[in-house]
Amino acid sequence: MATNQVRVRFAPSPTGPLHMGGVRTALYNYLFAHNHGGKFILRIEDTDQTRFVPGAEDYILEALKWCGIEPDEGVGYGGDFGPYRQSERMELYGQYVKQLIESGHAYYAFDTPDEIAAKRTEAEANKSVWQYDASTRMDMRNSLSLPADEVEKLLASDIPVTVRFKIPADEEVVFEDEIRGVVRVQTKVLDDKVLLKSDQFPTYHMANIVDDHLMEISHVIRGEEWLPSAPLHVLLYRALGWEAPKFAHLPLILKPTGNGKLSKRDGDKGGFPVFPLEWNDPKSGNVSSGYRESGYFPEAFINMLLMLGWNPGDEQEVFSNDEMIKAFSLERVVKSGARFNPDKAKWFNEHYLRAKSHDELGSMIQSMLTEKGVDLSAEKCVQIAAMMAERSAFAHELIAADYLFGSPEAYHEKTLRKKWKEATPQIMEGLIAVLDGIDSFDATSIETGFKGYLESNELGMGAVLPNFRLLVTGEGGGPSMFAIAEFLGKEETLKRMRDGLARITA
Repeated sequence: MATNQVRVRFAPSPTGPLHMGGVRTALYNYLFAHNHGGKFILRIEDTDQTRFVPGAEDYILEALKWCGIEPDEGVGYGGDFGPYRQSERMELYGQYVKQLIESGHAYYAFDTPDEIAAKRTEAEANKSVWQYDASTRMDMRNSLSLPADEVEKLLASDIPVTVRFKIPADEEVVFEDEIRGVVRVQTKVLDDKVLLKSDQFPTYHMANIVDDHLMEISHVIRGEEWLPSAPLHVLLYRALGWEAPKFAHLPLILKPTGNGKLSKRDGDKGGFPVFPLEWNDPKSGNVSSGYRESGYFPEAFINMLLMLGWNPGDEQEVFSNDEMIKAFSLERVVKSGARFNPDKAKWFNEHYLRAKSHDELGSMIQSMLTEKGVDLSAEKCVQIAAMMAERSAFAHELIAADYLFGSPEAYHEKTLRKKWKEATPQIMEGLIAVLDGIDSFDATSIETGFKGYLESNELGMGAVLPNFRLLVTGEGGGPSMFAIAEFLGKEETLKRMRDGLARITA
């Protein structure tokens, strides 16, 4: 490396929405970089044009911004190592492919897809597995098996040609993974991967290695699914005469139940998002839910992801951004898969919601109500926050109680059946009279008057409070009735009680 600075990258492909596993990879890279005073880079790997999806790149940028995982350099951010979009770096890759060919580490292959498929079919018929490797390459049509003059003719013709990496025949590849320790792989299990496709676009393996080297990436922190490719990458670095970065392969995020990697299907089945933002598929027209649109705070989403595969070594679960950066290390990333728990995700959001001040929640409530065409004062919105915060996990639940904005249309049947007795109408009439006599109609005064009424009439709380709630809200439970009455005001509270009495006793 030309620099001792920690430089890490997140390199997604614009082939669809960003999975939460990808966001976690970005988060761990971001935290590692900032923990070491380094740089976090965003690179878009778009060399596979057949899988390109319009809008996917913009989605990635918006998702990272919403999450607060902003790159120090990269696509949309600039920097001294650009361009950061692989499709704009195409002229760079050819020279390194040529270098590998000239050094004997790569070769031209003229085999057609049909010829390769025939070899595989033949092997399957013999109950074996075929791959293009050291044991089979001399039986194929390539620049190693064909005479030099024939190779020249084929290269001069219009016949499609690929370039493959020449995997050493019998060697052990050994490298240190920052999470998994020493990894050993025998080259005989590796195939001669294509480095340059017949359309002259480099494959992921080639472009990835070149870009990481030229961008002076010090640590490659990526998902476990790339672990099988790591030996090839180590060999490529060696063949090009470059120092390899350090590797760290993160554990999979597992589905809530059963085995396997968390997928969109699991989210659809379980009713939870797997993407940070809502995704509108331009091909199918299908809409997939996102954490943002489902009411999650970005800090709750990120905190949840932090704990999916990493632990701080103590009981702390909630971290501010600065605390995450200070505490994060690859040594505390687990090796085994991390099981996603939708209830825990909600727990994090609930925590962050309740940690906000009533004034802050009041502003959110006012904005949500304005969008719904409801005009309510800031003071009233703060009152709602005070009543609903401890009963809500999401911002939209703060305004989910319809009775805060209109008289009840119906009355909770179970409460009506169990609590409404023959004497209840008379008791409620007496309560109306007491409430009507309260001048300062605040929660404290209402509660004092209410309890005085119970005491003077030797009434139990269970005989009065549920029916008071029933008449005013139509519900069988909820926040403090005294706070609700204060919020609604004397006139509205008494009107609802009288209307409710008339409807129930009719």
